[in-house]
Amino acid sequence: MIKLAFFDAKPYDKKWFDKLNTKYEIVYFENKLTLTTTQLAKGCGAVCAFVNDEITAATIDALHEIGVKLIAMRCAGYNNVDVESAYGKINIVRVPAYSPHAIAEHAMALLLTLNRKLHRAYNRTRDFNFSLVGLSGMDLYGKTAGVVGTGQIGRVFISICRGFGMNVIAYDPYPVKDSDITYTDLNTIFKESHIISLHCPLTDQTKHILDAEAFSRMRTGVIIINTSRGALIDTAALLDSLSSEKVGGAGLDVYEEESDFFYQDLSGTIIKDDILALLVSRPNVLLTSHQAFLTEEALANIAETTLKNLDEFFNNDMLVNEICYLCDSGKVADNCRRTRVERCFK
Repeated sequence: MIKLAFFDAKPYDKKWFDKLNTKYEIVYFENKLTLTTTQLAKGCGAVCAFVNDEITAATIDALHEIGVKLIAMRCAGYNNVDVESAYGKINIVRVPAYSPHAIAEHAMALLLTLNRKLHRAYNRTRDFNFSLVGLSGMDLYGKTAGVVGTGQIGRVFISICRGFGMNVIAYDPYPVKDSDITYTDLNTIFKESHIISLHCPLTDQTKHILDAEAFSRMRTGVIIINTSRGALIDTAALLDSLSSEKVGGAGLDVYEEESDFFYQDLSGTIIKDDILALLVSRPNVLLTSHQAFLTEEALANIAETTLKNLDEFFNNDMLVNEICYLCDSGKVADNCRRTRVERCFK
């Protein structure tokens, strides 16, 4: 039986992988996958990793040296993986979609909670404080939502916004063909939107897509929602814009430096990150710990797709969800193996 080293394992991961797995010996580790933990995978044919694992060139080389053949990412994003260094050594697969509804619904939950100040109201009433002072929100009906990124998650979020009677405009360098989405440029998104929600991947082009200059062009009181990647926002610039009241509120499920904090209980420690501490202290900031994906349906889909990816690899089948730096970089040649229905490399 092929052994799988499962890093950064949580109880909700184990529940669904144990329920659906029939072919692999899964060894669960609470440790993140880093260069220093690679030896835990010795004797394993594959490793299973997550968004905050540190899969650098050195980590990949160390895994390759101990015979690991596959890195199975149980997530959609892979900006934490040095994909180019892996080429020719270790195949990489991912879960491109598990539940766009889960993430889009969480984005709306952040918006509703932040706008109507439900988190503050909850804390007040627990102390028998029933004052309504400072809890005013706005009607979402008739307001403009600017959606950056119209992949599956962005499109579901657009649908939810329309259900509230909102006007939706969107930006995406690759618009969905023959859709009823109203596309525009980023400047119009910044200028006209009451709410801006990010649903795009983190790339060199999108890093800090919301920076000080972008915030300066926004409508005063705009609400920012981010359930995608933390580095899409320049957090220091966001704090400045919150202080100046240019930004009226921020609902964040991700944070630039989250890998040092998220997915663990740090309630008994002093957080040595001033920016994070300031974010958490703001009454108009709602921060959740990268939990937008966390529904039973999504967890089941993640386990099912990951196990299917493993089956394809060890059965020598085509890797439907393979990640390849050549494909991603646009350097694909006319004789690309993927176009011939083969793996990017053997």
